[in-house]
Amino acid sequence: MRKKLIALIADVLLVLGTVGCNGSADVTEPVPMEDNYRTYYEVFVYSFYDGNGDGIGDLAGLKEKLDYINDGNPETTDDLGCNGIWLMPVMPSPTYHKYDVTDYMAIDPEYGTMEDFEELMKACEERGIKVIIDLVLNHSSSQHPWFQEACSYLAALGDKEPDPEECPYVDYYHFSREKKGNYYPVPESEYWYYEAQFWGGMPDLNLSSEQVRSEIERIVDFWLDKGVGGFRLDAAKEYVTGANATNTEILSWFTDMVKEKREDAYLVAEVWTDKNTYAGYYDSGIDSVFDFEFADKDGIIARTVRGEIPASAYSRGLQESESLFSTYNPDYIDAPFYTNHDMGRSAGYYAGDRAEAQTKLAGAMNLLMSGNAFIYYGEELGMKGAGKDENKRAPMYFSSDPSCAGMCKGPADMDEVKMKFGSLEEQEKDEQSVYSYYKEAIGIRNRYPAIRKGKTENLEQYSSDTIAAFSKEYEGEKLYVFINVSEEKAVIDLTENGSINRKKIENGLYTGEESGSIENGLLTIPGHGIILMDGK
Repeated sequence: MRKKLIALIADVLLVLGTVGCNGSADVTEPVPMEDNYRTYYEVFVYSFYDGNGDGIGDLAGLKEKLDYINDGNPETTDDLGCNGIWLMPVMPSPTYHKYDVTDYMAIDPEYGTMEDFEELMKACEERGIKVIIDLVLNHSSSQHPWFQEACSYLAALGDKEPDPEECPYVDYYHFSREKKGNYYPVPESEYWYYEAQFWGGMPDLNLSSEQVRSEIERIVDFWLDKGVGGFRLDAAKEYVTGANATNTEILSWFTDMVKEKREDAYLVAEVWTDKNTYAGYYDSGIDSVFDFEFADKDGIIARTVRGEIPASAYSRGLQESESLFSTYNPDYIDAPFYTNHDMGRSAGYYAGDRAEAQTKLAGAMNLLMSGNAFIYYGEELGMKGAGKDENKRAPMYFSSDPSCAGMCKGPADMDEVKMKFGSLEEQEKDEQSVYSYYKEAIGIRNRYPAIRKGKTENLEQYSSDTIAAFSKEYEGEKLYVFINVSEEKAVIDLTENGSINRKKIENGLYTGEESGSIENGLLTIPGHGIILMDGK
């Protein structure tokens, strides 16, 4: 009962309005942290905002720009309105991306200090922003002391069998006398190899080891005590490569362990594979698994917007996914996303005269999905970046002047990335910009609990090659959503539908200046338009 009441309070506060960005108004009462249906903003700290002038993004810089994401004041409307942040790895690492950790309970010096992190967490809490951090458990860095100790021991051991009593760390990783696939030689040893599925600098951890699990529990305690609201679990499919059932067991252990400590902690796993496989990971009891089927250039959203598959595939896909996931975990929370740090940016998915409208529309289709929707930093500006990973992690496009205060230099091996749309400085002045559209879409998502939490039903009678039509219902609130993916206006006859309030349009998202209308039961949707109708 208490959790439902807190969630209801959160919804009421969100209905009051979306929060602002660069305004200076005082912070008001934050949205309760217990609400696990949010709009998350994925931040690569390295490339976001530089707070100390060294060209590398840092935690102080992110704190300085928090008002861009959410200023905590429901009276302002000039921020994005995201109420969750996913921080890509912030722990010490020898690489720029920091997915190979050398110390799981520290902050990488490039990003600042633990005090900087604590100040960031406090500022986020004041704004009602829930922060989850990347937790890389599949592997550590080859420079982690655990691995260094184990390798030194094995090198000195020669041909003898290792004894975990002498060196516990030999049980922390997967060592073998046999050189299997993706196994690398232990330095200075003729006899031993170690597993590293990604590359030699990322040795795989043995997550079945009770000692490793004890270490992970200590790590979880540490970050929860720092105020972290949950964890994004990297590469969960590779915990034990090719063993989905074992990976599910590991996730089940981790989920139970974390939830015993903090029931409202939010957990989301990356399982990059087909839908039927990653759906099975919900059997672990984890809150969320990223919904890859709708993401990337070949996902349902992009293919629908490009007209490669019928628009009805999107609305039908929403209903089918919800039904499938709930069979494994009735309390699941979907984790829709459109792009992330491993994918080419979405502005590159479209070309021609319709490219800007398609970029906007696709972003909204992600935000209309139930669960926790994730936005990769810069997608709200239509940033570009494809090819090697560094290009996908280019500096946040706050300004077109790279020498402007706070601008980051980006990863060292990044190619020059020519942006397609204007910087934030330019777009925030344009009501028709990609940025303005995203802001409006997030505001609509925040305003209606049925969008975030509702059960989806495909409306087959209205769906077609160019129209996606579905309803979303949550605790008595029912919305009807109509999406026109074509450039031509569409007219839908609603006269026979007595469950829709046909007197007025509840809300809409439009990629141009033309808006929708309803007259005598006929709903007109402009090209690339989205219309929300209320239920009776």
